[in-house]
Amino acid sequence: MSTRTYRDAVDSLNSLQTNAAALELVRATGGRSSAFAIPEMLEYLGVIGYTPADLNSLNAIHITGTKGKGSTSAFTDSILREAQPQWKTGLYTSPHLVAVRERIRINGKPLSEEDFAKFFFEVWDRINENKTRKETTPFKPGYFRFMTLVAFHTFLSLKVDVTILEVGVGGTHDSTNIVPKPVVTGITALGIDHVNVLGKTLAEIAWQKGGIFKEGVPAFTVNQPVEGLEVLRQQAKDLKSSEFNVVSSVPGLSQIKLGLAGAHQIQNATLAVYLVRSFLQSRDLISDELLTDDFVRGLESARWPGRCQTVADPAFTGTTWHLDGAHTLESLECCMQWFVSPGVGLQPDARIRILVFNCTNGNASHTARQLELFKSDEAASSFFDHVIFCTNVTYADGGFKGDLTTLAIPEADLAQLKTQHQLSLAWCSLIPTFPAENIHVLPSIEHAVNKVRQLESDAGRANVLVAGSLHLVGGVIEVAGLSFSL
Repeated sequence: MSTRTYRDAVDSLNSLQTNAAALELVRATGGRSSAFAIPEMLEYLGVIGYTPADLNSLNAIHITGTKGKGSTSAFTDSILREAQPQWKTGLYTSPHLVAVRERIRINGKPLSEEDFAKFFFEVWDRINENKTRKETTPFKPGYFRFMTLVAFHTFLSLKVDVTILEVGVGGTHDSTNIVPKPVVTGITALGIDHVNVLGKTLAEIAWQKGGIFKEGVPAFTVNQPVEGLEVLRQQAKDLKSSEFNVVSSVPGLSQIKLGLAGAHQIQNATLAVYLVRSFLQSRDLISDELLTDDFVRGLESARWPGRCQTVADPAFTGTTWHLDGAHTLESLECCMQWFVSPGVGLQPDARIRILVFNCTNGNASHTARQLELFKSDEAASSFFDHVIFCTNVTYADGGFKGDLTTLAIPEADLAQLKTQHQLSLAWCSLIPTFPAENIHVLPSIEHAVNKVRQLESDAGRANVLVAGSLHLVGGVIEVAGLSFSL
């Protein structure tokens, strides 16, 4: 039998994606009952040879929230690696930018292609070989659940000392929420935007997020709106957390040049400091000083590509890319605050500004509100010289890079560029004076990158902001050949 490769693993993983029609059915019917989520995940865990108690040896720091959970996880991982360099750290996050193996990291580095294929197919084969299932349980888990199983299997096989575990969606019914007793739990900001888009109250969202709290485990959160904070406090009480802490500012932290750009990262870094301190405290490995030198080094060296990231184009020296996968109103507002700051989008030399944007969720009114954030204190009609609305399809021939394949976009929408035309119309209504010839609706990321190249060639220098979707950002990194170290 020939050796199965990383490419084979990615293709197999993509076969577990839910297509657009099925996703629409799930939304229309209210989704598969959340009551099945954890029992099914536990069943799959048993099929691949583990018990829930085995997961306690991961020594997990479990993190959820509406925005900032990925950045907080990155800060937490970086601080731990500086504070305890002899440890083996595991980090599980989602989504990925360029390669799916980014989701599972050991000591800050994604699994190699060989290791990813090895652990992936060990899980794949164990599930294939097991013929017994409850009638209600699908033969194979979906994409994210399967990846979570691969992450658990990887970390247990490699015997990590600590695992930073980022929740995928929600908390209570998320597939990561089967670890019986993490070491500490944390909740980042609860975004009001999700209340509007998902049609849920802030209390309902807080209840979901607080579902990761566990008996006897410390619970931490950043400051939240009153309604959300009270629900989290009650969740901590009901689930018998050992303590509930609303983190306060860390003296001196605001003076540190954080490894992740943007003023909003101070809050994420603060939560990470408290989570790591709590973890080390449980091992009797902490000093009285709140911000030690190794913590500072960890905060300074943290990296999280595709979030408020500036990259010089290696081939086209007149182009600077500014990448942020922000997709909610609040995160896009943070993105624009970052981009319009001196030295980022505002440069002293004459150069054109280009916005490349796509979004994959929300209705027309939500889209219009998203785009409104790209106005600035300068005249809105002249801040961006060109705007490009493209799909998340990677290449001009209509194909995807394997790791970036998505089945979640309706084919009719892609063929007619429905979302992109909606974006164009919304932009025109927001800024009626914007030149129509400078609004570009394009069918792929490769088309968009080529348009940027052409515009930069004509103008000489260009600042390009790419936002609205991490899939878009990852595709730009891939197609533009930007320097990106996994």
